[in-house]
Amino acid sequence: MAGEMYCDVAIAGCGVAGLYTALCLPRQTKIIMLCKEDMDSCDSMLAQGGICVLRDDNDYDAYFEDTMKAGHYENRKESVDIMIRSSRNIINRLVELGVRFDKNPDGSLKYTKEGAHSRPRICFHEDITGQEITRTLQRHVRSLPNVRILEYTEMTDIMTVGSGCAGIRARTAGGEVLCIHASDTVMATGGIGGLYEHSTNFPSLTGDAIRIAGKHGLRLEHLDYVQIHPTSLYSEKPGRSFLISESARGEGAVLLNGKGERFVDELLPRDVVSEAIEMQMKKEGSRHVWLSFAAIPEETIKKHFPHILEHCLEEGYDICREPIPVVPAQHYFMGGIYVNTDSETTMPHLFAVGETSCNGVHGKNRLASNSLLESLVFAERAAARIAGEQKGKYNYESNYHAACC
Repeated sequence: MAGEMYCDVAIAGCGVAGLYTALCLPRQTKIIMLCKEDMDSCDSMLAQGGICVLRDDNDYDAYFEDTMKAGHYENRKESVDIMIRSSRNIINRLVELGVRFDKNPDGSLKYTKEGAHSRPRICFHEDITGQEITRTLQRHVRSLPNVRILEYTEMTDIMTVGSGCAGIRARTAGGEVLCIHASDTVMATGGIGGLYEHSTNFPSLTGDAIRIAGKHGLRLEHLDYVQIHPTSLYSEKPGRSFLISESARGEGAVLLNGKGERFVDELLPRDVVSEAIEMQMKKEGSRHVWLSFAAIPEETIKKHFPHILEHCLEEGYDICREPIPVVPAQHYFMGGIYVNTDSETTMPHLFAVGETSCNGVHGKNRLASNSLLESLVFAERAAARIAGEQKGKYNYESNYHAACC
């Protein structure tokens, strides 16, 4: 027998996109959230470098151009504009919620720089910015009486009534089938890294929402736009690749070949740097290149990159004393379920946010540290759209019982 559940909004995914959608919805909205594994096993937790913000009005043109250039000018300009203009409000809101961004002695936000950025405009917390933001959002969402979170519960399909989405079919770890009836449904299940042998993503990210969307004939976009991150720590151990944040190169770390020579501008877009590394490895017949932190003061390393330092020490490398072996790895998916600027898919009452969606912000190649920002901006817009549509109350028992399993 299938378990029947009813809510106003069903959200599949508990990364920053799903969490912020829930947090931005009115408090009277009854929300059910699904998490495929435990709450901490989401890729948002792994983001190291930071989150972009428009520094000031004079930075707009440069930030816009940096995003477009990194995306090979295949970005949707309207989406890029919305993201950039919304960025300061997002950062202010995160600070209000308690996110501990690194600050200067005068209390102002400290900014760092990453590849393809023309100036420092990235807010960060040490080298675990994603973890800091995600755990802050988790804390707030868990405190909401209108939100129920189901961990170890996997979305297996969506339910439909007529041409619209009417909720989610799911399966618990114990094998129970759930039919979660909802007026509006949000897909926020992340990317596709679990389909790759070498990826910085959690293995559980297997493109579930994209597969389901394709099954129901929804419009998908740019499924071949997969980003390779230039620097993951080379290891022969199986499992998820450990990311070495691009902000390390922004602070002065350089790439070296087997002879200890630089061979590329480390701050070019990720696809360009990854290609240069692959060419160098092929030329040398090697399985990795080297990343040297020698130009970064030891005090900066210990303060800005403490977790990278700790992990590398566990692997036998002291980044304060020696270069580390690095290799490109699958990192991010720019394609996904096509959505408009309000995160609406081509099926009524079905939304997609975060890496699952494709709103066109990233184009063919994502600019560093735009992912967290894009997820939050368009999650907020999805919540606003849903809230506007749900001003009237629904009788879910009668209106949606026809969609039961």
